[in-house]
Amino acid sequence: MSKRRTTCGAPLVTYGLIGLCCLVFLLSPLSGFTPAYGRGDALRAAQSAYFERWGVIPSELTGADPHALLTPLTALFVHGSWLHLLGNMLFLHVFGAMTEERMGRAAFLLFYLATGALALVVYALANASSAQTLVGASGAISGVLGAFLRLFPRARVTSLYPFLFFLPLRFPAWIVLLFWFVLQWVAAHGAGAGPGIAYLAHLVGFGAGFLLAWGRYRRTARVKVQPAATEGERQP
Repeated sequence: MSKRRTTCGAPLVTYGLIGLCCLVFLLSPLSGFTPAYGRGDALRAAQSAYFERWGVIPSELTGADPHALLTPLTALFVHGSWLHLLGNMLFLHVFGAMTEERMGRAAFLLFYLATGALALVVYALANASSAQTLVGASGAISGVLGAFLRLFPRARVTSLYPFLFFLPLRFPAWIVLLFWFVLQWVAAHGAGAGPGIAYLAHLVGFGAGFLLAWGRYRRTARVKVQPAATEGERQP
């Protein structure tokens, strides 16, 4: 167990992951900035092929195709829409920097990829007959949230809650993150689970991140003010 906080300077891995996800999206047929993919039916066909190539398809993951075994990693950098991308990157920006500082750059990168891939694999195994493609960094970012809860439970973050008229309110991280976890749990087990939202992957990533941080790192008493706000009901 680590007995001291790692100081690694600027959160270059967090910024790099955000930049890479944004670049991948901008170059994809989803962004609207790539006229080479055509329009109408041609564009929709390109988008479908893009998801199938780089996303996780549960029914194919347990097969013999070597490419399918890589998709739990490639899918972490693929997002289905601008809203999907921006929501994920907001959470990564708010919670990733301090977590990376605590873990160190190399360890944080491995942690991010491992929890993200694990979340997607568990979801795929639980839905082994599904042919619906799964993409997004949600599982990895959920892992970061779980680690943040363990490492910085007393840090205060600014959150916007729709049912409070979007007033920016500051709460301890443990309140914000446990509230987020409960929302995921309720959505995963209730009628509110919308199509294409892998709530189980969110829960697995969060749990794995918390447990890994619990076993490897001590909590820190240092509290750092977060420069950005989270949105209380936006799903990563």
